[in-house]
Amino acid sequence: MQPRNLHLDYSLVEAILIPFIRNEIRKFGFRSVVLGLSGGIDSAVVCELAARALGAENVLALLMPYKTSSQASLDHAQLMVDRLGIRAETMPVTEVVDAFFATRPDASRLRRGNVMARSRMLCLYDVSARDGRLVLGTSNKTELMLGYGTMFGDMASAVNPIGDLYKTQLFGLARYLGIPVELIDKQPSADLWEGQSDEADLGFSYEEVDQLLYMMLEERMERDAILSEGINPAFYQRVRKMVVRNQYKRMMPVIAKLSSRTPGIDFRYARDWQEVR
Repeated sequence: MQPRNLHLDYSLVEAILIPFIRNEIRKFGFRSVVLGLSGGIDSAVVCELAARALGAENVLALLMPYKTSSQASLDHAQLMVDRLGIRAETMPVTEVVDAFFATRPDASRLRRGNVMARSRMLCLYDVSARDGRLVLGTSNKTELMLGYGTMFGDMASAVNPIGDLYKTQLFGLARYLGIPVELIDKQPSADLWEGQSDEADLGFSYEEVDQLLYMMLEERMERDAILSEGINPAFYQRVRKMVVRNQYKRMMPVIAKLSSRTPGIDFRYARDWQEVR
């Protein structure tokens, strides 16, 4: 296979994303944001961009560990807090999650991980209401396309600046922005349970899948053309199935059409539409 070059002009990416964040936050009268800072590369990049766009004083990071969370994750999140001089609050989700599963002791790891993710989003949106901040999202394009995230959990946000960047591009942007190397070099993990790893869960590396997704999405290549590049047919089929079956996670809820102007179907205005008085 001829490797695809996913490298971007990261100075241009920064030049696009900083005003994007500023404009999308301020157009509705907000001045500040809150985000979950996990100690991973995605939230670190979003946090860095937000501080540059809005000023450190307008960025609040929540550290939301569970009892099995890695101490390294908390340490790496604190690195970003110290680097940027932003405010941070620690809100453990252990009691909420354990109370929920007290009567569900046989729940699978998937169910537990989903509740952890949604408990964290509960904290974020509570702080959003408390302080009048918008929630910034930290899901990248690879995760969104594969459905590797929790609806109304880590996938929820008001504004997502990195949703059109593949995971491998996030690494490039992180290096360009000067994110601490400790965060860049470690194995990607949602830290949902001890020893959890994104790539182990997925069964392939981000580098492998980003190459395939690039061919499928950006180059719009058909199956035969992709396989002629040396892509394993089983790998192609698995990834394609993930992309297709998780389309529902990338959409607003589907509304049954009963009237002449149905929200999301006929009543469709730009995000920043406002009534002219």
